[in-house]
Amino acid sequence: MKATIVRIVLCLLFFGVVAISPANAETIEAEISAETAILIDEESGRILFEKNKDQPMRIASITKIMTAVLALEHGDLEEEVKVSEEAVRAEGSSLYLQAGTKIPLEDLVYGLMLRSGNDSAVAIAEHVGGSLEGFSIMMNEKAEQLGMNNSYFNNPHGLDDHEQHYSSAHDMARLMQYAMKDEQFRAISATETYKTDNPAEDWNYEWRNKNKLLTSLYSYTTGGKTGYTKRAKRTLVTTAEKEGDRFIAVTLNAPSDWNDHIRMYEEGFEAFDTITLAEEGKQPLVQAPEGKDVYLHEAIRYPLTEEERKRVRQAATFHSPRERRSEHEERVTQEVGHLTFELDDRTIARSPLFEEKQLDQQEGWRDRIWRMIRSFME
Repeated sequence: MKATIVRIVLCLLFFGVVAISPANAETIEAEISAETAILIDEESGRILFEKNKDQPMRIASITKIMTAVLALEHGDLEEEVKVSEEAVRAEGSSLYLQAGTKIPLEDLVYGLMLRSGNDSAVAIAEHVGGSLEGFSIMMNEKAEQLGMNNSYFNNPHGLDDHEQHYSSAHDMARLMQYAMKDEQFRAISATETYKTDNPAEDWNYEWRNKNKLLTSLYSYTTGGKTGYTKRAKRTLVTTAEKEGDRFIAVTLNAPSDWNDHIRMYEEGFEAFDTITLAEEGKQPLVQAPEGKDVYLHEAIRYPLTEEERKRVRQAATFHSPRERRSEHEERVTQEVGHLTFELDDRTIARSPLFEEKQLDQQEGWRDRIWRMIRSFME
């Protein structure tokens, strides 16, 4: 069946806030202390403001966002990690771990993100990657997977011991956007103080987050990671949420990074409003060629200025059905097309359209067997 295109020309009119003007954007850029910076929408990845966003830079301890992501994806937080001599010898910020002690991976990740422990970073890398070299390979594979084309990782902590260790503001925003999809990462990143047992001493660990935007300076902050080395200078990645808008800010080599982030957030929250372009579920304004109902499995949301909302157009494209089965086989779906939203002839959002059938209505032989097994076991 050839692709059938149904165009539904809708002008989405909403009420909203004042947009950032080009002149104001130039003013913001001039006032941002960072050599490179970016503000993006967490959900869609849309760039809301940028300054030299793709310039490769030293990144210091915001490297540890990648280290935390790999620890969560490839490790078990309840596993105990044996601290090596090499981990204890790591320079710079430290959790003051002792060689030979065993510490839960969860505690090490909290210490990594809140207190930026370089000893913790090495211990995690050795445990998850088998060695520092093996972990670096994992870091670069993940960077490639995420499209971080201006990045290369040579260690798990960001210290200035390798010339070939760098990233860009845009790449670090991509990484943080990916990381924030993980519930455990979000919880760790948002933690202000963490207390845990110390297996080597009579006193217990208590780590307070170094992210001052989170702990005191900006009430809308939801997480982030700080960084500093003599060569990289101050680096910072943060997240913030206000009235349903969720943004990510990154600054590299920023003498006044706290103020840079607050300025970008305030301008972004004023200029953009995250709009629900299409709700999850049945799409009453979209009809398949055969007249069947079509559905979205997730709502489509996108940040827009007031003027942009007036220029958004919606289009539905259909193709031959493609069967999809949910992870736990609770439902089978037929992907029949896509719902697309365009702004000034540029695609800003695209999501599959489905015809849906519940398996309890069309139960297959495998489902009947599993149902019989579960009934027998009960």
